[in-house]
Amino acid sequence: MPRPMDAASRFDRRNTPLTRLLDAVPDDAWDRPSPCAGWSAADVVQHMIDTQRTFMLQAGASMPNPEPKVTDGPATAWRTHAEAVARALADDRIGEKPHETPFGTSTVGDVFDAFYGFDLVVHRWDVARATGVDARLTDDELDAIEEAAGQWGEQLYAEGVCADPVEVGADEPREVRVLARLGRDAR
Repeated sequence: MPRPMDAASRFDRRNTPLTRLLDAVPDDAWDRPSPCAGWSAADVVQHMIDTQRTFMLQAGASMPNPEPKVTDGPATAWRTHAEAVARALADDRIGEKPHETPFGTSTVGDVFDAFYGFDLVVHRWDVARATGVDARLTDDELDAIEEAAGQWGEQLYAEGVCADPVEVGADEPREVRVLARLGRDAR
Protein backbone atom coordinates (compact mmCIF):
# COMPACT_ATOMS: atom_id res chain seq x y z
CA MET A 1 0.00 0.00 0.00
CA PRO A 2 1.51 3.38 -0.98
CA ARG A 3 2.23 5.94 1.72
CA PRO A 4 0.03 9.04 1.81
CA MET A 5 1.82 11.91 0.09
CA ASP A 6 -0.27 14.85 1.28
CA ALA A 7 1.66 17.65 3.00
CA ALA A 8 0.51 16.76 6.52
CA SER A 9 1.53 13.11 6.12
CA ARG A 10 4.95 14.03 4.76
CA PHE A 11 5.42 16.41 7.69
CA ASP A 12 4.39 13.70 10.15
CA ARG A 13 6.94 11.24 8.74
CA ARG A 14 9.76 13.74 9.31
CA ASN A 15 8.42 15.27 12.50
CA THR A 16 7.83 12.03 14.41
CA PRO A 17 11.53 11.03 14.66
CA LEU A 18 12.44 14.62 15.54
CA THR A 19 9.84 14.82 18.31
CA ARG A 20 11.01 11.48 19.73
CA LEU A 21 14.57 12.73 19.75
CA LEU A 22 13.66 16.02 21.43
CA ASP A 23 11.77 14.09 24.10
CA ALA A 24 14.92 12.00 24.75
CA VAL A 25 17.30 14.94 25.23
CA PRO A 26 18.47 15.22 28.85
CA ASP A 27 17.47 18.51 30.50
CA ASP A 28 21.11 19.44 31.11
CA ALA A 29 22.10 18.98 27.44
CA TRP A 30 20.14 21.79 25.76
CA ASP A 31 22.86 24.40 26.23
CA ARG A 32 25.56 22.28 24.56
CA PRO A 33 26.98 23.63 21.30
CA SER A 34 25.52 22.24 18.11
CA PRO A 35 27.28 21.68 14.78
CA CYS A 36 25.66 24.99 13.70
CA ALA A 37 28.28 27.58 14.58
CA GLY A 38 27.26 29.73 17.52
CA TRP A 39 24.06 27.80 18.27
CA SER A 40 23.20 25.54 21.18
CA ALA A 41 20.93 22.55 20.75
CA ALA A 42 18.05 24.70 22.07
CA ASP A 43 18.93 27.44 19.57
CA VAL A 44 18.53 24.92 16.72
CA VAL A 45 15.01 24.10 17.91
CA GLN A 46 14.10 27.79 18.22
CA HIS A 47 15.47 28.38 14.71
CA MET A 48 13.18 25.68 13.31
CA ILE A 49 10.19 27.14 15.15
CA ASP A 50 10.97 30.70 14.02
CA THR A 51 11.58 29.95 10.35
CA GLN A 52 8.67 27.57 9.95
CA ARG A 53 6.36 29.89 11.84
CA THR A 54 7.26 32.84 9.61
CA PHE A 55 6.62 30.79 6.47
CA MET A 56 3.31 29.42 7.74
CA LEU A 57 2.05 32.83 8.88
CA GLN A 58 2.92 34.29 5.47
CA ALA A 59 0.89 31.44 3.94
CA GLY A 60 -2.11 32.43 6.05
CA ALA A 61 -1.92 29.67 8.66
CA SER A 62 -3.08 30.15 12.21
CA MET A 63 -0.13 29.67 14.56
CA PRO A 64 0.10 29.76 18.37
CA ASN A 65 0.21 33.19 19.94
CA PRO A 66 2.44 33.82 21.76
CA GLU A 67 5.10 32.00 19.77
CA PRO A 68 6.43 28.89 21.50
CA LYS A 69 9.83 29.59 23.06
CA VAL A 70 12.49 27.04 24.00
CA THR A 71 12.86 28.83 27.34
CA ASP A 72 9.60 27.05 28.25
CA GLY A 73 11.26 23.72 27.42
CA PRO A 74 12.51 22.94 23.91
CA ALA A 75 10.54 19.70 23.49
CA THR A 76 7.31 21.32 24.73
CA ALA A 77 7.82 24.39 22.53
CA TRP A 78 8.45 22.14 19.53
CA ARG A 79 5.32 20.03 20.15
CA THR A 80 3.14 23.14 20.43
CA HIS A 81 4.57 24.51 17.19
CA ALA A 82 4.50 21.19 15.31
CA GLU A 83 0.85 20.54 16.19
CA ALA A 84 -0.08 23.89 14.60
CA VAL A 85 1.99 23.14 11.51
CA ALA A 86 0.34 19.73 11.12
CA ARG A 87 -3.15 21.26 11.41
CA ALA A 88 -2.30 23.95 8.86
CA LEU A 89 -0.80 21.52 6.35
CA ALA A 90 -3.84 19.21 6.70
CA ASP A 91 -6.10 22.13 5.74
CA ASP A 92 -6.19 22.19 1.94
CA ARG A 93 -6.74 25.95 2.04
CA ILE A 94 -3.15 26.16 3.34
CA GLY A 95 -1.39 22.95 2.26
CA GLU A 96 -2.63 23.15 -1.34
CA LYS A 97 -2.46 26.93 -1.61
CA PRO A 98 -0.36 28.06 -4.60
CA HIS A 99 3.04 29.46 -3.64
CA GLU A 100 5.47 31.24 -5.95
CA THR A 101 9.10 30.14 -5.76
CA PRO A 102 12.19 31.07 -7.77
CA PHE A 103 11.60 27.79 -9.62
CA GLY A 104 7.94 28.45 -10.49
CA THR A 105 4.55 27.94 -8.88
CA SER A 106 4.28 25.24 -6.26
CA THR A 107 2.09 24.75 -3.18
CA VAL A 108 2.67 25.74 0.42
CA GLY A 109 2.76 22.05 1.35
CA ASP A 110 5.32 21.14 -1.31
CA VAL A 111 7.55 24.11 -0.47
CA PHE A 112 7.31 23.28 3.22
CA ASP A 113 8.30 19.68 2.53
CA ALA A 114 11.17 20.56 0.20
CA PHE A 115 12.82 23.15 2.41
CA TYR A 116 11.59 22.72 5.97
CA GLY A 117 11.39 18.94 5.64
CA PHE A 118 15.11 19.02 4.86
CA ASP A 119 15.62 21.08 8.02
CA LEU A 120 13.63 18.61 10.13
CA VAL A 121 16.02 15.81 9.20
CA VAL A 122 19.32 17.71 9.21
CA HIS A 123 18.60 19.66 12.37
CA ARG A 124 17.48 16.46 14.09
CA TRP A 125 21.00 15.22 13.48
CA ASP A 126 22.42 18.54 14.75
CA VAL A 127 20.48 18.32 18.02
CA ALA A 128 21.41 14.66 18.45
CA ARG A 129 25.07 15.40 17.85
CA ALA A 130 25.02 18.25 20.36
CA THR A 131 23.23 16.33 23.08
CA GLY A 132 24.66 12.84 22.71
CA VAL A 133 21.37 11.25 21.65
CA ASP A 134 21.55 8.70 18.84
CA ALA A 135 19.86 9.80 15.63
CA ARG A 136 21.35 7.92 12.75
CA LEU A 137 19.82 8.89 9.45
CA THR A 138 18.04 6.28 7.35
CA ASP A 139 18.91 5.54 3.75
CA ASP A 140 15.65 7.23 2.68
CA GLU A 141 16.60 10.35 4.67
CA LEU A 142 20.09 10.37 3.17
CA ASP A 143 18.56 9.99 -0.31
CA ALA A 144 16.27 12.98 0.35
CA ILE A 145 19.15 15.10 1.66
CA GLU A 146 21.31 14.28 -1.35
CA GLU A 147 18.45 15.01 -3.75
CA ALA A 148 17.69 18.38 -2.13
CA ALA A 149 21.36 19.37 -1.96
CA GLY A 150 21.73 18.53 -5.65
CA GLN A 151 18.70 20.63 -6.58
CA TRP A 152 19.85 23.65 -4.59
CA GLY A 153 23.33 23.76 -6.12
CA GLU A 154 25.41 26.65 -4.81
CA GLN A 155 22.37 28.09 -2.97
CA LEU A 156 23.02 25.35 -0.41
CA TYR A 157 25.99 27.44 0.78
CA ALA A 158 24.21 30.79 0.84
CA GLU A 159 24.30 32.83 4.03
CA GLY A 160 22.34 31.07 6.77
CA VAL A 161 21.85 27.77 4.95
CA CYS A 162 24.84 25.39 5.17
CA ALA A 163 28.51 25.87 5.93
CA ASP A 164 31.07 25.01 3.27
CA PRO A 165 31.60 21.28 2.71
CA VAL A 166 33.92 19.36 5.02
CA GLU A 167 36.56 17.22 3.31
CA VAL A 168 36.20 13.55 4.13
CA GLY A 169 37.53 10.42 2.48
CA ALA A 170 35.57 8.47 -0.10
CA ASP A 171 35.86 5.46 2.20
CA GLU A 172 33.89 7.13 5.00
CA PRO A 173 30.36 5.83 5.69
CA ARG A 174 27.63 7.33 3.54
CA GLU A 175 26.13 9.37 6.41
CA VAL A 176 29.53 11.00 7.05
CA ARG A 177 29.93 11.85 3.36
CA VAL A 178 26.40 13.24 2.97
CA LEU A 179 26.63 15.38 6.11
CA ALA A 180 30.08 16.60 5.07
CA ARG A 181 28.49 18.06 1.95
CA LEU A 182 26.31 20.11 4.33
CA GLY A 183 29.30 21.43 6.27
CA ARG A 184 28.96 18.94 9.11
CA ASP A 185 31.76 16.73 10.43
CA ALA A 186 30.09 13.47 11.44
CA ARG A 187 33.31 11.56 12.07
